[in-house]
Amino acid sequence: MSDLHLYIGNKNYSSWSLRAWLALKQTGVAFDETVIPLYRDDSSAVLAQYSPSGRVPVLQHRDCTIWESLAIGEYLAELFPDAGLWPKESCARATARAVSNEMHAGFTALRTHLPMDMRARRRQHAGGEAVTKDIGRIIDLWSDCRQRFGEEGRFLFGAYSLADAMYAPVVSRFITYGISVEGLAAEYLDAAWNWPALQTWLGAAQAEPWVIELYDNR
Repeated sequence: MSDLHLYIGNKNYSSWSLRAWLALKQTGVAFDETVIPLYRDDSSAVLAQYSPSGRVPVLQHRDCTIWESLAIGEYLAELFPDAGLWPKESCARATARAVSNEMHAGFTALRTHLPMDMRARRRQHAGGEAVTKDIGRIIDLWSDCRQRFGEEGRFLFGAYSLADAMYAPVVSRFITYGISVEGLAAEYLDAAWNWPALQTWLGAAQAEPWVIELYDNR
């Protein structure tokens, strides 16, 4: 049994769980995980046993409980400094934090109208101008990071980082909804989607028996 235990929601739908899980995988350390199916009659009661906020993800490390994705990432970056969760260079690191926080706090239209559904392909959405604006900003952000900081690898800041984990659910949405991108953003989308850890998560999502009608019918 590991000292690290991650509690997550359905892998097909839980975007915030995916972010924390990818950060943990990037450390290379062993950890235990428990999937708590969401939107069931007993979900709130089960979540209350592990999560102060009643939400996932939650990381339990010995006597420390962290219940928010970006905070989990920051905790892991401090706990495993050699894992490279943030870029080493100061400007790149500050920019990685900025784009991660922008993802954390923004893109509300995209998150609302394009829910994560990893099993689906070519789903339609009716988000309108607000979603189009979010998509445009994300494509610009990916292209800018790749151009300025991506010389030494295929990801936003060269090597895989917490910024990539934060945008992984968006990468999944672009695949699900068939959103077209070009140039540096397209190269990034391909690299991020085919990242082995994300493909491992995808395989587990496809094998899940649960369906959340709220998301599938949206």
